[in-house]
Amino acid sequence: MINMCSKRKSVFSLPSDSEKKKAKYNDDLQLAKDSIPSTHSPQSKENNFVLLRTLLQDIIQSHGDTQSHGSQTDTDIFTAATELDAALQRAAGTIKSTTKRYEGATLALETSEANVECSLPPLPPILDDMLERAVFTHPGVSNNSGATYDRLEVLGDAYIELISTKLIWDRFQDIPSGQISQIRERLVKNETLSDYASKYGLDSRASVPPDYRKQPKRWLKTKADIFEAYVAAVVLSDTSNGYCVAEEWLRQLWSPKLEKLEKPKSALHAKEALAKKIMGKGIKLNYIDERPPAQRGRGLQTYFIGVYLTGWGWNHKHLGSGQGSNKAIAGNEAAEQALLNEPLIEKIMEVKKAHLAQR
Repeated sequence: MINMCSKRKSVFSLPSDSEKKKAKYNDDLQLAKDSIPSTHSPQSKENNFVLLRTLLQDIIQSHGDTQSHGSQTDTDIFTAATELDAALQRAAGTIKSTTKRYEGATLALETSEANVECSLPPLPPILDDMLERAVFTHPGVSNNSGATYDRLEVLGDAYIELISTKLIWDRFQDIPSGQISQIRERLVKNETLSDYASKYGLDSRASVPPDYRKQPKRWLKTKADIFEAYVAAVVLSDTSNGYCVAEEWLRQLWSPKLEKLEKPKSALHAKEALAKKIMGKGIKLNYIDERPPAQRGRGLQTYFIGVYLTGWGWNHKHLGSGQGSNKAIAGNEAAEQALLNEPLIEKIMEVKKAHLAQR
């Protein structure tokens, strides 16, 4: 078996300050881990928010110290950091106090639960300046394909597909292959990656043709490409741990989405629960397609299923409807909806009980 985290040869040379970037990122990541007792607690979310603003303030302060000999790249980074920091400041409307320290210091913020939800895991650094410039350079503004993200986004797309598939494989061990693909689509679609690019401020650092930002569909795809290129650059620029760094970053980034997909095991057996309440000899519960599946692209579909009762004095009585990425999920949701209609279910159960008592 290939160890994806093992050292690989890179065709790119590391800049002299790459180890500093790497060490700083590791320190920031460790700080976040050490200060977070639980990944689901409000305190952990607040610490992530604090860490993000600390990094931004560090960038802004560093630029001020070296502004006299800064490059265009430094200026772009400073602009992006300033804009993102301002956005976070606006979001943190209930911040009561701010304490700033630079060079390994902390930034303490008190924020509301709503503000905490905008926190993201730390953005891993790209340890090669040439790769970093390429990530933010659109092929339309340079004739040198090696100096743009043209090739990087293809490789990044492959890494993202692999990492997301492995994450879903490990987390949802009882689902079929088709459902793995459906969940993965939620994680890797352009809308998701574009949103991440915006939240990290990657889009504000991009050099693109002038009209791109005015075309919503094209700009969305461009932002997704930049995010994919960034992932590839993180991996390529660190020959020892790049893949592992990218994998852990994406795992943390996707975790909130995957948590929303997880349901209690009892919720996955609504059909059985409904049948136990109202079924009997000669009674039928029919799960029927209520309309044709809706096509969602890339071969994905949404199914619409209704559950109907025949028996106990009812003929084809509609109990509930559901929808899902396959018929099993849609049917289960229909049963859940039926169970939520407690007055009707209780009435059916009373009729069932009376019938059984007469036997």
